[in-house]
Amino acid sequence: MRKTYSADFKSKVALEAVVGQHSLAELASRFEVHPNLIRQWRKALMAGLPELFSEHRRRQEDDTEAEKARLFEEIGRLKVELDWLKKKQDLLGR
Repeated sequence: MRKTYSADFKSKVALEAVVGQHSLAELASRFEVHPNLIRQWRKALMAGLPELFSEHRRRQEDDTEAEKARLFEEIGRLKVELDWLKKKQDLLGR
């Protein structure tokens, strides 16, 4: 059975590898992970860093927030309509 590691653990180990104060072998021993995994996580970290600061990501987050706001607005409108219909139904005697 394979071990699975959390994103927090992977990022911690990869950051340690990027800092470079310890060798991959030392990190592997300390975190009980194969050095090749640390190498892969470090490579993924380095590849993902430019995206972290990109304008595209910020626009994507803004679009997501706008979509959330629109959906919450629609939920509110539909709830008001549903409450009105329920009230109307009770007045008509079902």
